[in-house]
Order: sequence, then structure tokens, then C-alpha cells
Amino acid sequence: MLDFPKWKIWGIALVVALGVLFAAPNFVPNGRMPSFLPDKQLSLGLDLRGGSHLMLEATTEDVRKAKLESLEDTVRSELRQAAGGAIAFTDLSLAGGKLRFVVTDPARLDAAIAVLTKVTAPIGVGSSRDVDVSRGAAPGEVVMAETESGVANSIDNAMAQAVEVIRKRIDELGTREPTIVRQGSNRIVVQVPGLQDPAALKALLGKTAKLEFKLVDTAADPEEVAQGRAPPGSQILPNIDGGAVVVKRRAIISGDQLVDSQVTTDQNGSPAVSFRFDSTGGRRFAQATTENVGKPFAIILDGNVISAPNINEPILGGAGIIQGNYTVQGANELAILLRSGKLPVELKVIEERTVGPDLGADSIRAGSIAGIVAVLAVSALMVLSYGRFGVYAVLALVINVILILAVMSAGGLTLTLPGIAGMVLTIGAAVDANVLINERIREEQRKGRGVATCVETGFREATRTIWDANSLNIIVAIIMFLFGSGPIKGFAVVLSIGIATSVFTAVTIVRLMVARWLTSARPASLSI
Repeated sequence: MLDFPKWKIWGIALVVALGVLFAAPNFVPNGRMPSFLPDKQLSLGLDLRGGSHLMLEATTEDVRKAKLESLEDTVRSELRQAAGGAIAFTDLSLAGGKLRFVVTDPARLDAAIAVLTKVTAPIGVGSSRDVDVSRGAAPGEVVMAETESGVANSIDNAMAQAVEVIRKRIDELGTREPTIVRQGSNRIVVQVPGLQDPAALKALLGKTAKLEFKLVDTAADPEEVAQGRAPPGSQILPNIDGGAVVVKRRAIISGDQLVDSQVTTDQNGSPAVSFRFDSTGGRRFAQATTENVGKPFAIILDGNVISAPNINEPILGGAGIIQGNYTVQGANELAILLRSGKLPVELKVIEERTVGPDLGADSIRAGSIAGIVAVLAVSALMVLSYGRFGVYAVLALVINVILILAVMSAGGLTLTLPGIAGMVLTIGAAVDANVLINERIREEQRKGRGVATCVETGFREATRTIWDANSLNIIVAIIMFLFGSGPIKGFAVVLSIGIATSVFTAVTIVRLMVARWLTSARPASLSI
């Protein structure tokens, strides 16, 4: 075990050199390294750098409502294309959280149920489906309702999509290393280090950014509208300039087909927002404007009409401009919202916390002091207890800390306060392996064996124990990462990296140093 071929020596040297290169930016002011060298610094978490913490809660009723609206489109499409000809129906209703309609021809009731059952999706491996299709109480009536498993699946998908949309919006702000994690079934925790004013963040995340284009219902009776009653198939929406607008319930196109949105100016030089559809959306937009020339259509954002211009001519380019009383900042925020996509659910801020940079600096200072004291105390104990072998252990400990910083910097990982605790714990645990090796060498010495035999046997026998113990530690760290929350995950990540690097430094690097010393000095006895 004390024989090291040249390729292995060069491999160990390369690993240590790379560790020094990747860890070095953390010790250089502002991370100013030559352009040909790594310059990534360790990212600090909210508790060390300061920043904003928000907890968002989703309104799950929005998910149920959206599902019903999509079912309405499915019913119209599938029954129109049914085999044997279109299946006519009347009295479509979304009341009571269920979709109901009446098939005009009772003879085709079973055919309608069969067609709609085919488009429902199975949930899991059982026989459960996302939507239940059944006969209603009235003659010819069909009732469609989400099952419990379907509701849970819809909420889960919506929350997963919401996390991605939030991530895109925060990335547009240019912030570094945000933490966005789900908590429970309908909550999302957002932590943005370095952002001291959460107002802009709240404004950005609190908007759904649901963009729709709907035709204005010009046939609506103003008296009925004044009493809050819209014609069948229409709805009343507030206008941002005051008053209300009656629009058709079905959208001619939505913002799902948007591929870009930028800040621009209108003909008066005022800030505006341009948008562009993909090829499919562009064709639909062109078809809708071609078929409705001379009619007004409403541009709706989050249920508010922001503009209702007339379609003077077909819009064939697949692009347009949203005008309004926008400031440059307001137009930029709207462009970000449209680019990142709409939130599938409305999110409300239920918890808000701001951590000042001074508190983070205090935490870093306290953590650094704890780390330095731990290194000095462990180093002194090892040197006093094991002499030369203790010095080797201290050198390995320093390399271990460098490798931890290097791995975290290169991997873009975030260091939090629990992560510092994990690093300090790793410092203490890192020398455990050397203690086991040294005590095993002492045991072989007491048996009267030669120097080389004592060292080789000590390393060989202790290594088995070291691998077994650290394998269990890694398993525990993985479990902590998989099932723990944010702070626990940070602790588990640093602990896992520290365990891996400590085994490498304590077993491989120390063994190399001892082997080189034995080969060059050829001592007649060991002082350990």
C-alpha cells in the first residue's frame, strides 16, 4: 500500500492543484483572477449575505377553475369531431365546480360519454382517472368533474410550473443564486441573497401575467351590464382606465404562444411593450383579426382590460404593441412578466423577511472564527499527540478545507450558516481517520514489527474501518438532503463534500506523504 506509481502521484498533485486554483478566487479581493484562470467565488446564502425571503401561497381554486375552462374547450372540440358526425349539445354550464351539458339527441348520449372518457388521463398505476365522466340527473345530461387524484395531480403540476416561472422572473432581475423551493402542497419559499428591497420582487411575483385577446361584445345591453349581468357566453371585466368592458368569454388567442416581449415606444414616444407570437400563435392571430375586421377586441392582462382597439385591418406579422400609461420601469416589468410566462395559479405573499447585510457579515465573522479556532485546536492536538504524523494530518486538513471550497465554488453551490456548521464539523471529523491510522500503527509497534510493516498494516487495516464509517455518514447526509428543508439541505451538502474530501486527504494524501518520507529517510524506528 506504500507503493505509489508516478501516474498516481501526478494524479494526486493535479487534484490538489485544481483545488487550489478553484478555491483561490475566494481569497482574492473581488475574485480578480487572470482571465485564463477560474474566477468563480463561493456563493453566500441569505443568512450570510443578507437579502429577501418570501413565502408564497397558491390559491388552488384557480387550478380547479382553469381545469374546468380547459374541459369546456375539450368538450366543444371532441364532440365537434366525433365519429359519425358532430354531437350537438346545449345548456353548457360550469356551475358548482362541475361541467354539465345536455346532449340534444338522447340516442348519442353514450357516444358522447365514450368520446369524452377517452380524452381523460389515467393517474398513477391504478384505474383512477383525472376526470370522471358520468350521466347527470336530467335526461341527456352529461356531468364532468375532477376526481380527488385529478385535483391533486393538477395542483402538483401547477406548482411545479409556478416554480419554473418564478425562477425565470427572478433570473431576469439579474440576481445571483436565488433559492426557490416548494414547501408543502401549495407553498413556495423564495430567497434572493443580496436583494434588500423586496418591493420589486413582490410586485414581480404577485402578478399572474395571464395575457388574453378577446372580442368585445358590442351587442351587450348597457342597462344589463350596469346591473352586473353579462349576456350568455360573455363576461364583464374592469378597464384599467375606469369603467367596464363586456368581452366574449372564449379567448381568440392567449399569451401562451408568446416567444418574446420587449420594451419599446409608441408613436408618441411613450414607453410601451412589444410582443411577438410563435408561428402557431401568429397564424391564429392573423386568422382571428382577418375574420373580425372592423370589430373591437380587448387586450386583457390578469383579468383587467388594458386596451380595446378596433381591428382596422388583418394583423399578419404575428406581432403587436401594448400601449398604456406605462413608465419605463413599468413597461420593463410587464415585458419580463410576459417573457417568463404566466403563473398557472395566483400567488399571495404570506410571509416576508429581510435579512440585513450586517447580520450576514456577523455570521461570516463568527463562522470564520469558529473555523480558525477549530483548525488550530485540532492541529495542536494532532501535533502534540503524533509528532510528524500529526503534522501530516494537519497538512491534509488544510488541503481538505481547500478542496471543500474548490468543489463548492466550481459547482456553483451556496454556502449558508448551517453549511459553515457542516464545514466546522468536517474539520473535527476529518482527523478521525488519521487518529484511527495512527493508533493502528502504534498497535503494530507494540507487537514489535518493523517500521514499514507497521505503517503498511496500520493504513490497510484502518482504511477498512474508515470506509465503513464514512459510507454510513454519506448515507445519512443523503437522507438529510432528500427529506430536509433548506437549512438542513445546506448542512447535508457541505457535510457530504467534506466527508468525500476528508477520506481522500486523510487516506490517500497522508499515505503518499508518509511513503515518500519512509523512502527517503528510511527511519530505523517510529516516534508516534
